[in-house]
Amino acid sequence: MAILEIASGILFAPFFCILFLIILLASFGKSFGIRRLYVELLVKLFEYGRANIESAIKRKDSSSDCASDSEDETDHDKEKSVDHVVDNLEIPKKNGLIKKVSSNGNIGNGNGNSVISKESLILVPDKTISANVNQSNDKESPILQNNNNDEQIISDKDSKLNDFKLDDCLEYVKSGMEAIIEDDVTSRFQAEELKNWNLLTRTNRGYEFISWRLTVLWVIGFLIRYLFLMPLRVIICFIGVGWMVVAFTLVGFIPFEDLRIWMNNKVSLVAHRIIIRSLSASIVVHNEEYQPKSCGFCVANHTSPIDVAILSADCTYSLIGQRHGGFLGILQRALGRASPHIWFERAEAKDRSAVAARLRQHVSDPKNPPILIFPEGTCINNTSVMQFKKGSFEVGGVIYPVAIKYDARFGDAFWNSSKDSMLQYLYMMMTSWAIVCDVWYLPPMYREEGESAIDFANRVKSVIAKQGGLIDLVWDGQLKRMKAKKEWKEIQQEKFAERLKGD
Repeated sequence: MAILEIASGILFAPFFCILFLIILLASFGKSFGIRRLYVELLVKLFEYGRANIESAIKRKDSSSDCASDSEDETDHDKEKSVDHVVDNLEIPKKNGLIKKVSSNGNIGNGNGNSVISKESLILVPDKTISANVNQSNDKESPILQNNNNDEQIISDKDSKLNDFKLDDCLEYVKSGMEAIIEDDVTSRFQAEELKNWNLLTRTNRGYEFISWRLTVLWVIGFLIRYLFLMPLRVIICFIGVGWMVVAFTLVGFIPFEDLRIWMNNKVSLVAHRIIIRSLSASIVVHNEEYQPKSCGFCVANHTSPIDVAILSADCTYSLIGQRHGGFLGILQRALGRASPHIWFERAEAKDRSAVAARLRQHVSDPKNPPILIFPEGTCINNTSVMQFKKGSFEVGGVIYPVAIKYDARFGDAFWNSSKDSMLQYLYMMMTSWAIVCDVWYLPPMYREEGESAIDFANRVKSVIAKQGGLIDLVWDGQLKRMKAKKEWKEIQQEKFAERLKGD
């Protein structure tokens, strides 16, 4: 006990000195560059782990070759050929990702690879049908559409309307089998596979005991993450959230509007900077000259709830969302006192006209900060950008596009809300190595004359996807929680029926 007391006394002072220094630097938006050096060290450790995995697999292969020396030379050559094929086999997984097992132990994410070659795609409504369904539903365009840049989309086959053949139905069978083998939708709602192991057992199990060097490295990393980083991060996070609630509540009592707006900006920046420090976030910002400066809409791709904190660490935004109870409700009321955020009741949020009216009222006042919106409506695994809801693009005003790209090697920021609760997600974030991402502010965009809200939304989405190196898809992100709508299926049934009728 005496030894433990002495040890705790020795560690107590440095721990809280580090805590105080982190909060102080975060409050002023400054850094000593320690996080950057920390990230560079992690990259070297991951590379060292990859080299150990590669050498361990080579030793295993050589030992197996020695055991087969007594076999016939011809059989031996055949076995090596088979081993070579197996070592480089691409295995399709249920979530649509491709797990590539190679001789160096790397695992590919499969996002840029294809198991099958989709030479022709059916069950793909054209843009006109997509737009019509989009305008007649609260949800966006039909899901029965694929939008890979390197694939040719065939929407209908008018040339075959009067020349139907029985084997035409095989195209539908083929498309269904292709969707089962390689699903471009559900794979976007699963964590991204890594090419190299990042010393986290939640990503690729089995590598921590492949060699004694990796075992020692993994154990040391485990102790650092759970005994030092996690307690430190939890304390910083509580301080940031507590500061947010108290400070915003006090700012709300300031009677002078200009002073209240100025104080709200300062308090918001400090609070969100402290929160992102609790995740050891290392953020590289590009094109700061395009940061939102006034009222309008800041539109970004959505990967995680921490997207809000990452963007709010540089600029103040108004938020829009459903009104909640409990602690989240306390936080919403505190935010609402200090700044003009938009909170809806559940029944009111379904009234599109009421929502549009409040949005127009907000963006019409130049004193209001821009509204931060994630038009996808759900979290995507940061490999693609899915369909944008058209609501914010109908209101009018300036759109500030923002692209966010996370580096999954250090910690997967994607929140799979269908699998993990918010508490589980925060636990994984607090025990990851770090959150590393790039943020690109893009030039403001305006709706052109005669351009529909859907076309404008797709244009903004395309710009964000191109800048972030993401795949531009037209699938509705709500497929994460719902099945294909009946009317979407009926569109394809009607088109096939027309082909059956013939002349």
